[in-house]
Amino acid sequence: MPRSLIDLLWREHPSAPAPGTRGPRARVSTSAVVDAALGLADANGLTAVTVRRLAADLGVSPMSVYTHVNSRDDLLVLMVDAVHARMERTSYGRLSWRSRVRRVADSNLALLRSHPWLLDLTDERTALGPGTIAKYDHELASLAPLRLAPTTCDAALTFVLDHVRGAARALRPDPRAGEFAQHWPQWSERLATYLGDDHPLAQSVGAAAGQAMQGPSDPLLAWEFGITRVLDGLAALAP
Repeated sequence: MPRSLIDLLWREHPSAPAPGTRGPRARVSTSAVVDAALGLADANGLTAVTVRRLAADLGVSPMSVYTHVNSRDDLLVLMVDAVHARMERTSYGRLSWRSRVRRVADSNLALLRSHPWLLDLTDERTALGPGTIAKYDHELASLAPLRLAPTTCDAALTFVLDHVRGAARALRPDPRAGEFAQHWPQWSERLATYLGDDHPLAQSVGAAAGQAMQGPSDPLLAWEFGITRVLDGLAALAP
């Protein structure tokens, strides 16, 4: 009988039920399956994570993989929780709340840039895992000096992490970014012949920004601007 997702997520907890002893001993562990899936996702994205590919890499049958993870959807949840569990969680010490929250934002941005496939997963069941709960608890502590009501504290953290996810999406490598910068002077001049006097704000602001950024946007500049505004917004909640 397959184990529930909760039991799979908490399989290493002392309270976890012991796996069944009937039948031959498994050649690989659940954690080994998850680690192999993480390697595939980091190297080639989520589309590379298939039960058949995992089975081939691990030297077992596809059915053997299913005895460890129930389904591909459950496997993806286990992968997210494993990544969250391995995040470094350093002490906040005597840092101000702004420095604490900025540390949370920076560490999550680094996580998403290291594992961009996380941006493609929105399964709410990831909240059930020990790694995700430990991450959540640590990040809530960054907001503790604000002494917020529980629902407000949760919303404030979501506010920060939503900005991080948006920035991480914008920072995904663009294979044509170099081409845009290379041709921007020529393209901007040609575009001006079509615009004439139309859309004056778009032209004046866009020309100045495009000249400064050598393109239509600068994700790193947007990240810094945005996270500063996020912190300014949270400051309104400070006691």
